[in-house]
Amino acid sequence: MLGAGCGWALIWPSSIQLLMIILLALSLSAFCFFDDLWGLTRTLRIIIHMAVAAILIGLIHNQADSDFVSAFALVAVVWMTNVYNFMDGADGLAGGMAIIGFGFFALAAYQGGMPEFGAIAASIASASAGFLWFNFNPAQIFMGDAGSVPLGFLAAALGLAGWQDGLWPAPFPILVFSPFIVDATVTMANRALSGEKFWLAHRDHYYQRLIRMGLGHRYTSLLEYGLMLASGVTALLIREASVTVQLFAIIGWIVAYGYIMYFIDKVWERHSKGHPTA
Repeated sequence: MLGAGCGWALIWPSSIQLLMIILLALSLSAFCFFDDLWGLTRTLRIIIHMAVAAILIGLIHNQADSDFVSAFALVAVVWMTNVYNFMDGADGLAGGMAIIGFGFFALAAYQGGMPEFGAIAASIASASAGFLWFNFNPAQIFMGDAGSVPLGFLAAALGLAGWQDGLWPAPFPILVFSPFIVDATVTMANRALSGEKFWLAHRDHYYQRLIRMGLGHRYTSLLEYGLMLASGVTALLIREASVTVQLFAIIGWIVAYGYIMYFIDKVWERHSKGHPTA
């Protein structure tokens, strides 16, 4: 966050909305830094996440938005804030995905004639690239909550801000970060339906299964990079397309993710039979 903050300081956005998003992200990073040091309670964490999300929704709220849309946006921001933390469990994974995801945000913003917005996203991608140099397998440094939680918040905050400003349609940011969103959401849903305490640390994410089946941190991260590049390119191509085209693209990716997860589940089932303690 400090690296991205240096870039933001040089830009110093004229938009109050973008400036507040930056300040909220930095405040969240500072809180998470103390959490990394002293281990604050889960209840306090979620209260802070919800408070930051509520401030964000208040900033970007459109008068045309219904209470349902605002409530859904609040839940989405809190969820994405935590998703990035859930997915920060492999060397180079979260850092590489930040480069790709925020890189697509920056490219779309420049194409849409919003260079200031693009520069903010590019600063995050650039700082993540510097971090990834030392975090790729074998990792020498790690992101921690102080890095992963604000990145999740920024993905949601900039995604929502870009949508409200007419920079991209609602599916765009979701599709860009869909590898993280789908893995975390489906995994947590499966754990909840199985009666497990899904909020506790675990190793059931699909990317964690790939690692445990022998693919390792390096190749798992590279595969995830490829998946996110594909989803990001799709999002960029349909950004200005008709609603029908966007709908077909989303359905196509839902089918693709369904097949990928089905395939991993089947391989994992065979692997677990051969390695009961896996």
